[in-house]
Amino acid sequence: MRRGLAVLLALSQTALAPATIVGDAIPDPLGGRTGDAARGRAIATDTRKGLCPLCHTGLGGTAPAGDLGPDLAEVGARLSEGQLRLRLVDERVLNPATLMPSYYRTDGIRVAAAWRDRPVLEAGEIEDVIAYLVTLKGGSATP
Repeated sequence: MRRGLAVLLALSQTALAPATIVGDAIPDPLGGRTGDAARGRAIATDTRKGLCPLCHTGLGGTAPAGDLGPDLAEVGARLSEGQLRLRLVDERVLNPATLMPSYYRTDGIRVAAAWRDRPVLEAGEIEDVIAYLVTLKGGSATP
């Protein structure tokens, strides 16, 4: 896949919503629906669901945060919804050496049996997390 070209991201053989990559983003919401920031905050700050605090600071949750990934306190000022969407769907499209897992792609990924053939987050949950992340612009981390 090349940056700057619109391509269809083949996410898996399951019923995952297709996504078109344009440049470094997936401009359209997965499944055609926008997310809810409050639900997204709950997912993003949950170390068992969204898993974000395991690697990122700046989410506003109470869980201890890791520092393997970038601080997300101002991610909404740095990245568009579409850019965030591609990073959550499959960061490897942009950075093949990333440690960040794909939260939506299921094919070609080595995972435990419990995660096989299913995404970490469903399309609606991805959109909820995006709705929360775009609120993080350096101020309060509450939507």
